[in-house]
Amino acid sequence: MADDTAAEVLSSDSPAFADGYVGDPAVRDEWDSRYSERPQLWSGQPNGALVAGIAGLPPGRVLDVGCGEGADAIWLARSGWDVTAVEVSGVALARAAAHAREAGAGVRWVHAGLTEAALPPASFDLVSAQYPALLRTPGAAAERALLDAVAPGGVLLFVHHAGMDEHHAGQDSAFDPADYVWPSMVAALLGDDWTIEVDEERPRVLPEGGAGAHHTHDVVLRARRLR
Repeated sequence: MADDTAAEVLSSDSPAFADGYVGDPAVRDEWDSRYSERPQLWSGQPNGALVAGIAGLPPGRVLDVGCGEGADAIWLARSGWDVTAVEVSGVALARAAAHAREAGAGVRWVHAGLTEAALPPASFDLVSAQYPALLRTPGAAAERALLDAVAPGGVLLFVHHAGMDEHHAGQDSAFDPADYVWPSMVAALLGDDWTIEVDEERPRVLPEGGAGAHHTHDVVLRARRLR
């Protein structure tokens, strides 16, 4: 991917990626507000499901969907992958870029929603979506964007918290699972051009600390695009 596809990386003391965002401003503002509440939201360690899920894959071009503060993207870059990372929160991206500079890791940062990012189709050997807050859209646009990004022979690794799709809106008025994309929805769209390598619930490999550490099990979907 050409470097001019990515949003500009701001200096480490910049509070946010202020310009060039492509997507729903309300979604950006919601996540900027959430990140701004803490100096660090996540653990700073790569997700265990990612580390386990790509073991044995040769490094290539990877898309990190919803990269947050950049732990997965940086780990992938330092493991030899050519990384493009997409995130709606400019606050998170500024932190991610600063962490990457400290680690000496090169990452293309894209400040956009997944469906608005205009990523080149069929271009990534790995598309990694680790617990993404992907809103459902008419025509399954988010699900199709995940699938369309994978190159022939490439892998989609989509991991989410087990049981969250069965959470009832009344338990938390701010969260309705019907609003979000879950692995089962992506699996339902896979046709003859795909083979499912993993589709299961398993105990979560927890990084220490960070929001979400109370979740104990994952749903893991790993699918390979055949052509």
